[in-house]
Amino acid sequence: MDAHVRNDNALGAFLRDRRCRMDAATLGLPMSRRRTPGLRREEVAQRANVSVTWYTWLEQGRGGAPSADVLDRIARALMLTDVEREHLFIIGLGRPPEVRYRESDGVSPRLQRVLDTLEHSPALIKTATWDVIAWNRAATVLLADYGAMAPRERNVLRMMFSDPAVRARQLDWESVARFVVATFRADAARAGAAGNVEALVDELSRTSPEFLAMWREKEVGHHGEGTKTLRHPTLGVLSLEYSSFSVDGRPDLSMVVYNPATPEVAAEVRRLIQSANAGVSAP
Repeated sequence: MDAHVRNDNALGAFLRDRRCRMDAATLGLPMSRRRTPGLRREEVAQRANVSVTWYTWLEQGRGGAPSADVLDRIARALMLTDVEREHLFIIGLGRPPEVRYRESDGVSPRLQRVLDTLEHSPALIKTATWDVIAWNRAATVLLADYGAMAPRERNVLRMMFSDPAVRARQLDWESVARFVVATFRADAARAGAAGNVEALVDELSRTSPEFLAMWREKEVGHHGEGTKTLRHPTLGVLSLEYSSFSVDGRPDLSMVVYNPATPEVAAEVRRLIQSANAGVSAP
C-alpha cells in the first residue's frame, strides 16, 4: 500500500463525507432514484473531470496518492472551503496546497474591534502586497492618516518611495526602504501574489531610480519584530517597538502592532492620542 494511504483511509472517508453533504438539487441534478444523500460518485467525477474508476479508487483507498491537480479539481467539485481544501491536501499528499492569493479590501468587524481595543498602540492590518486595509485611531495619530488617502495610496511600498512626507519622517530612510523592499518581495512571493504586484513594481521602477536599484538587488527579508524610529511632527524623534502577527486562516493578511519603546515615550504618546481623541472621532 502507498505510504500516503493510511490503514483507516482518511482521504476516502473525508471524500465520502463531503460528497454526501453536497446538495444535488442546488446543483440542478436529478433527484429521482437517489438512495443516499449527496452526490453520486460519477457526478463528483464528472464535475472534477476525472474518471469514475479513479475517483472510486480514491474513496476506497486504492490506486496510490493522487496528484495535486486531481485534488484541486476534486476540491472545486466538492465546493470545499479553504480549510477543507488544505486538509484534503494534507491527508492526500502529506502537505498543504500551494498558496492561492486572494485580494482583500477590508477586514471583519471583529478584527477591526481588536485593533480599536489597542487605544494607545498604533496597529494596522496589511495584505501580502503591503496594502493597509484596516487601522486604529492610534495609527492615524502617530503613523499616517490612512482614512484621508485613496485606497491605492495606502500601499506601504508606494508611500515609502512616492510620498515626501513619509520619507521625511524616517530617521534613516535608505535603511528602512531596503527593509520594506526586501520584506515586500518575500511576502508577495510567499502568498503567491508575485503576478499581482507587477504593475506596482513597474510603476515604481519608472518613477523611482532608488526603488529600481533596490529591487534589482533581489534581497528578501522578514517583518518579525524590531524597533521603528520616527520623526513625529509633534513629539519629535520617538522609538516604537513593533511586532508582526499572522491572521489565522488568512495567510495573505498580517497585523502589525507598535508600542512605545520607553515609559517616557509611552506617556507622551498617550497624551497625544488622548488630546487627538478629545475632539475627533475614531476612524
